[in-house]
Amino acid sequence: MATNKKAKPTYFYAILGVSLVLFLLGVLGALVINGRSLTRAFKEDVVVSVEFHDNAREEHIQKMKQILENQPFTRETKIITKEEAIKEQSKLEGHDIATFLGYNPFFAVVEMKLNSRYVNADSLEKIKKFVLQSNVVRNVTYPTMVVDQMNSNFRKVSIVLAVISLMLFAIVVILIDNTVRLAMFSNRFLIKTMQMVGATRWFITKPFDQRAAINGLISGAISVVFLWLVISIAQNVMPELRVLNDTGMLILLMTVMLVLGVLISVASTHRSVVKYLKMHVDDLY
Repeated sequence: MATNKKAKPTYFYAILGVSLVLFLLGVLGALVINGRSLTRAFKEDVVVSVEFHDNAREEHIQKMKQILENQPFTRETKIITKEEAIKEQSKLEGHDIATFLGYNPFFAVVEMKLNSRYVNADSLEKIKKFVLQSNVVRNVTYPTMVVDQMNSNFRKVSIVLAVISLMLFAIVVILIDNTVRLAMFSNRFLIKTMQMVGATRWFITKPFDQRAAINGLISGAISVVFLWLVISIAQNVMPELRVLNDTGMLILLMTVMLVLGVLISVASTHRSVVKYLKMHVDDLY
């Protein structure tokens, strides 16, 4: 009874320690998820402009718009007529361009935004060649430098985050393992006593493994609650973060946190119990 009372505070600190470590892992995971969402948002904001010849009739432009909308790479399209284009540019420059030049230098355009996986140099070049097959299309333009630089930067950031994630995961496993082993240290005499009175290894390890699973689940739940609170507070302070929210990935992350808490706690506890069972009584002091 005395041993059990002594062990309870240790379990409390073990649960708290594991919760904090899982919470840190969850914060990094949330940053990675939001980073992916931010990358997708930037890519899907890139505009590809399909310019038409002056002699292209409205029905030709509408037909091309429909063709583009039916392609897997298209997210949304928008027609900008010659009149709308010069009106918008005149507004930006503060004077009437048509009056100044004596003619309208702009072309009718279909502005197209793509699904993020197609915003790369190879895919954009293929899309350009596909669209230019139409004899009513004059040119296809997109910000080449922006796309190349954006993909290069995102690639570098992804590599850095992957390395940090792997390092933190290794640290999480080590810290949780040490925390659980420290908690089991106070139970070493109880474990040895049960062995000395004839209890089998399975009989001894089972209650400790069950307790470890419960503790791991509690730790995971605490870390998930704190992560959810931090995300909610961050979204209330900066509402624009809600656009980046990927509910499915966040649920997966929180599930992984729960599973990790249980698996690592049980594995560490079982290993510690077996270790004390193999030790000589004199070595326990």
